Amino acid sequence: MKILTANQLRKIDRLSGNTLTLMENAGTRVVETIEERFENLDDLQIYVLCGKGNNGGDGFVIARLLAERGCTPHVLLFARESDIIGDAATNLARLNAFDESPTVILDETQWAEFSGEEEPSLVIDALLGTGITRPVDGLYRAVIESIPDLFPEATILAVDLPSGLSADSGEVSGAAVQADVTVTFTALKPCLVFPPAHRYAGDVIVADIGNPDELTSAPEHKLNLITPDDFPDALHRRQEDTHKGDYGRVLIVGGSRGKTGAAAMAGQAALRSGAGLVTVATPSSCLPQVAATMPELMTEPLEETSAGTIANASIAQLLAGKTMLGLGPGLGTHPETQAMARIALHEASMPVVLDADGLNAFSAHVAELRGTANRPVIITPHPGEMARLIHREVAQVNANRIDVARDLAVAHDLHVVLKGFRTVVAFPDGQVFINATGNPGMATGGVGDILTGMLAGILAQERLGTFAERVLFAVHLHGLAGDLAAEESGEESLVATDLLYYIGAAWEQLRA
Repeated sequence: MKILTANQLRKIDRLSGNTLTLMENAGTRVVETIEERFENLDDLQIYVLCGKGNNGGDGFVIARLLAERGCTPHVLLFARESDIIGDAATNLARLNAFDESPTVILDETQWAEFSGEEEPSLVIDALLGTGITRPVDGLYRAVIESIPDLFPEATILAVDLPSGLSADSGEVSGAAVQADVTVTFTALKPCLVFPPAHRYAGDVIVADIGNPDELTSAPEHKLNLITPDDFPDALHRRQEDTHKGDYGRVLIVGGSRGKTGAAAMAGQAALRSGAGLVTVATPSSCLPQVAATMPELMTEPLEETSAGTIANASIAQLLAGKTMLGLGPGLGTHPETQAMARIALHEASMPVVLDADGLNAFSAHVAELRGTANRPVIITPHPGEMARLIHREVAQVNANRIDVARDLAVAHDLHVVLKGFRTVVAFPDGQVFINATGNPGMATGGVGDILTGMLAGILAQERLGTFAERVLFAVHLHGLAGDLAAEESGEESLVATDLLYYIGAAWEQLRA
């Protein structure tokens, strides 16, 4: 699902042709949402708060369509009727012709003196649209700030976006409407996706108002939200005539003294994600602990350093016959081990998921960290690991998550999964996807190891879609499993291995 800026949407509307029809369609989609959520519209008390721009024009359409359905909406216009121009003026005239003229309020004194006939059940916010780029002041600020006190029991429905938010930013710089539901048009706006602004939107419904798909999906529009439409093949059930070899052979290389759990969790996650066969290669002294965690895991002992990490030696023999390599969980930072990680990436002829200390091995050798068409590389850094890779401060990474992930992906032909709230997935072609699943309870040790294993397990199964689709599916499924786990046990008590027991439920929920 596309996430578009205000300028991109204005261009799409202009190229789409009849903007008056688009406004009519927008109002229709909002009214349809109201009809789905409320019964007996003719008994419903509704206030429609309208500004002088096109967002207000949407409000005039909504009020007229509600009146046509037997409702009597109260329209409040916070501008002179003579100030309304263009398509909005046309729809104001249509509303007036329907004998539903608005109540005009022009200053804060008039607003302070306003009192409705009775408490409304629904307040429609059609005050301000995507053109806002600075904090709201004056009358509009007074109206926005008074909504919670004036209409405490009403459902607040925002048209396109909550008034006061800047469409292109996740920042909130002033007063903004706190909506219960937002009906937005054509595509998501950044403010509806990114924190903290997204909290003002409530439930978000993306409504099709007739813009051609070829305009909204143009190649230059590179920001997207992950939805199940992005991985349709992953939602099909397995065919009956299959065997374990059809679902991939995963090799996880990791673990060290004191960090056996990381490699074990990655291996278990790969199995729980449907991989047919999973082998964990780990230092020989760590092998018994890894093997004891799950009898279904196969294990391979590796030579080790005096620190209990994997020694610098080729793993080419282990790679033979494997379809996926996961490298890094619990690996450690011993120089020999870090050298082994770089050699392993060079030797691999299959896709590689690189995480944790596997990533740190390239912090001083970033030129060697490259993907190819035959050997895609997926990296899963948290902001600290990303900062080490690109030699920037963590604060700079957090302030520019999309650009940082995209730039590294394009420059090094990588698939970048930058972890955190609203995980960013960037592809070598510059397309960027934002993941909306996941919760604060997942900010705990080992959750990244589970993600590494899930990526490896899902990427090993070609039947689940294209390579890009499988990456998106794994990231989305990981967050959803965390959400289901948190619903059951609460965010505070959630631990990484809880996710293992909700992968299947998350998969079923997506199918449903």
